[in-house]
Amino acid sequence: MEDNNLQRTLSNRHVQLIALGGAIGTGLFLGAGQTIAITGPSILLTYAIVGIVLFMFMRGLGEILISNSNFKSFADITNEYIGPFAGFITGWTYWLCWIITGMAEVTAVAKYTSFWFPQIPNWISALLCVLMLMTINLFSARLFGELEFWFAIIKISTIILLIIVGILIIIIDHKTNYGHATIKNLYEFGVFPEGLTGFFMSFQMAVFSFVGIEIIGVTAGETQNPSKTIPKAINSVPLRILLFYVGSLAVIMSIIPWNQINPNNSPFVHLFSIIGIPFTAGIINFVVLTAAASSCNSGIFSSSRMLFGLAWQRQAPYPLRTTNRNSVPYIAIFISSSMLMVTVLLNYIFSDATLVFIYITTIATVLFLIVWGLIIFSYIKYQKRNPEIHKNSIYKLPGGRISGYIILFFFIFVFALLFVNPLTRTAILISPIWFLILILMYWKYKY
Repeated sequence: MEDNNLQRTLSNRHVQLIALGGAIGTGLFLGAGQTIAITGPSILLTYAIVGIVLFMFMRGLGEILISNSNFKSFADITNEYIGPFAGFITGWTYWLCWIITGMAEVTAVAKYTSFWFPQIPNWISALLCVLMLMTINLFSARLFGELEFWFAIIKISTIILLIIVGILIIIIDHKTNYGHATIKNLYEFGVFPEGLTGFFMSFQMAVFSFVGIEIIGVTAGETQNPSKTIPKAINSVPLRILLFYVGSLAVIMSIIPWNQINPNNSPFVHLFSIIGIPFTAGIINFVVLTAAASSCNSGIFSSSRMLFGLAWQRQAPYPLRTTNRNSVPYIAIFISSSMLMVTVLLNYIFSDATLVFIYITTIATVLFLIVWGLIIFSYIKYQKRNPEIHKNSIYKLPGGRISGYIILFFFIFVFALLFVNPLTRTAILISPIWFLILILMYWKYKY
């Protein structure tokens, strides 16, 4: 079926859980230890600040999406309010972001699978993962939403369990190898161990943790009653940040002093082992496996919808706008999934491809920040062009353009911090190669 529109099959509960699970990735479960070791308890303040900024960012994105139901994604938004070239950059860059992220997550799935089945080569696990998720995405957007719903349930349930049990341990003043569990551990051993430098460096870590929060903007074209569903999903952002990030890390550091946390191990695994829950390693391995699979699943969905939207804007090959009888862009799904198959090849060639993807994912995070900047700049242009629509909007960004400029400045500030870290600095210096390619591609499609 050609030139068909996407169908609105994602229900309220799907979008709610996609929103809740979007910002909870392997970075929280596995990378929290390293973040805490570098930053100390001040990481709680960092997440609170970044959370507020990103909530405002999502309010602006939500306002624009509701103002025009014809927007299929935020690439359409930047195309409308900045120009075709901005839409082209947004769409293709976001596509690349999720392809690269998906590659890293497929590799992660293979690594986590080998925990239980070490005899199965990583490339086979990676291949099965891509084929399974591609098949699911080919059936319907609703099936994608259903899978993300249960992936999110697993991640959320794990964090809530940790918080509840952790609070009980603190209340009963439980004694561990590190002393008594108490909230005093949050400040007795220093809140800003590395001073303001360490505190500011933590911003880039926190921002990277929330990659995927914008995926609500990709589901807009397939969401039932978006004017009600999208605001509900976005309004859940502050609660999930306070509960899942600030809450879980505060509980962990109250039981295990931050300076006693091993940066090379997951603090979640450590805390569950202290509690005495059996099969701790297996439980957390299952959780991070689902988190990685969830990210890969979101990658296939998001990247294919971007290709679909670009094709409708005549900025990608025409066949990519083709949908099947299930009203999903199957050619775009095939292309994105095929790109992920590169991971299978790399896992076959290299015994440990993870190191390759650590560096590549760093480039992706730089590109995500650029996409976010283009989205909020579009909001500024939207509010300037449509003051009456903004004034009468049922869901708006408080503060309008002023808030938009503050958010944009914050993104620029974090981007500047990337130059301090040698690894991320190199990623910034490499990223212009991608934009040179985009300029050549745009010239081809325009002329």
